[in-house]
Amino acid sequence: MGALVKLMDSLLFILLLAIAFKIPLLKGQACLPITLYPDCLVELRSWYAGEVGDYLMTEAPDFYIGIIWVELLFQWPLVLVNLYGILAGKHWFNTTCLSYGISLFTGMVPIFAELIRSGRAPEKLLTVYYTFLSLGVLAILRGLLPNPSTTKFSSATIGKITASGSKKRV
Repeated sequence: MGALVKLMDSLLFILLLAIAFKIPLLKGQACLPITLYPDCLVELRSWYAGEVGDYLMTEAPDFYIGIIWVELLFQWPLVLVNLYGILAGKHWFNTTCLSYGISLFTGMVPIFAELIRSGRAPEKLLTVYYTFLSLGVLAILRGLLPNPSTTKFSSATIGKITASGSKKRV
């Protein structure tokens, strides 16, 4: 189980590191003044939107802008905290990872409703958003798993009698 958790942490770290840059530098352009961004980032966003057919990014409907604000104000700080939590092996990582996963998964629901019901989403765009949905599921699952360093003692060992006959203190 410890190896699986370490593998999940490694995968999450790579994905969260990419998202740590994507949210403020690319997605933030949808709701922050475009003058805050250098031309190369504006062009990168335009290229991405054209390459995968991301009409949500180019048209920026109101619900999408709301989701971007949630990403900027709530999810992005959680991404940074989770990156630190993975690197430092913090005991609270499960809680922040679970919070991020639930928030990300919840934000994907209206996006998928729009993409699927509109019939305008190319397969490439759906693949991109399925990746984010999968990240949300992975973060939720990781948040529900125990940290590898804390699996030595569990609630099952508290109060058990040791081989010497005395009660075990935890």
